[in-house]
Amino acid sequence: MRTILFTGKGGVGKTTVSAATALACARAGERTVVMSTDPAHSLADSFDMALDGSLTEVAPNCLATQLDATERMEESWGEIQSYLRSVLNWAGVDQIEAEELSVIPGIEEIFALTDIVNFERSGTVDTLIVDCAPTAETIRLLSLPDVLSWYMDRAFPLGRKLTKTLGPMVGKMTNLPVANDEVFAAVELLYQRFDDVRNILRDPQRSTVRIVVNAEKMVVAEARRTHTYLSLFGYRTDAVVVNKLWPAEVVDPWFAAWKHSQAEQLTEIETGFAPTPILYSYLAPAEVVGVAALKEFGRALYGETNPSEVLLHYDPVRVARSGAQYTLTIDLPFATKEALSVTRSPSEVFIRVGPYRRSVLLVDSLKKREVVGARLKNGKLVVRFQ
Repeated sequence: MRTILFTGKGGVGKTTVSAATALACARAGERTVVMSTDPAHSLADSFDMALDGSLTEVAPNCLATQLDATERMEESWGEIQSYLRSVLNWAGVDQIEAEELSVIPGIEEIFALTDIVNFERSGTVDTLIVDCAPTAETIRLLSLPDVLSWYMDRAFPLGRKLTKTLGPMVGKMTNLPVANDEVFAAVELLYQRFDDVRNILRDPQRSTVRIVVNAEKMVVAEARRTHTYLSLFGYRTDAVVVNKLWPAEVVDPWFAAWKHSQAEQLTEIETGFAPTPILYSYLAPAEVVGVAALKEFGRALYGETNPSEVLLHYDPVRVARSGAQYTLTIDLPFATKEALSVTRSPSEVFIRVGPYRRSVLLVDSLKKREVVGARLKNGKLVVRFQ
């Protein structure tokens, strides 16, 4: 199954591009599903038809759904939430407040991503289009599997062991609820689901991200940061879609400043994101709503290009050997030295770019080698091991 995630700053036309891409894939004969994980769903508005958490046919070979994130959360979080409520009640928090506090803010959207695994395993979908939330939420969602993996590999086994050892003693001394095997099993199952999502989305043959932008300075700046953070966590961007460009037919002097500004930003996009392919879409004479308008939009956007094809092949994390030295290279486009920090433990390298941090587990050939240098140049972090 081919998975394409679309993200971008709010208002750039991400949902329109997602819906149009899905219809273009379906027109090519692929069994296509387009799903929205954005809490502020607008996929139904784009197709101009009612959608819910079920799969609805919007065109031949094309199904659409607006996932009910709360329902997915209840399926995966119920056992853990029940335990958290019991602890909060023991601490004196009343029932209503305990219900609210037992749900981590924003966690509902995270569980929507687990449907990617379900579609993959079903064998009934050729292409899955994911209309993601705006960029900040998308990065938070995609970074969670790494955060959870670090916790599960290190803290979780120790916590489970301590609970089994000290739980009976705590139970005798106090009535504090102690997590049982069912709670730990629920956490392990939750982790496995997120790990499955990560494995699918990091497979370059199966999954890529496409960033939708407008040719505006603030939007381009956010897109640059998004590209950096996606690369940090190992997700591949295979195209940038520049949407809402002024067409050449608009010659009124009133729009001259707008067109000049767009031309400047377009140059920034084309040079800054190279060699990532750039796709262009122009302002339509009417609102792009409904299947017919979306199909026309998709034809203009992709032309002769296969919309489900992987448009750029590369590996953002690479290990190479040169004589006695090894190098670990990680693509970090647009990253700056001021926003970057690199540290290591015996078995991993910790990389922080701005507010995001990733742990890169070292292969066996690097674990016992000393780091003798690191540099950031041309959007690439190169760590040398001796």
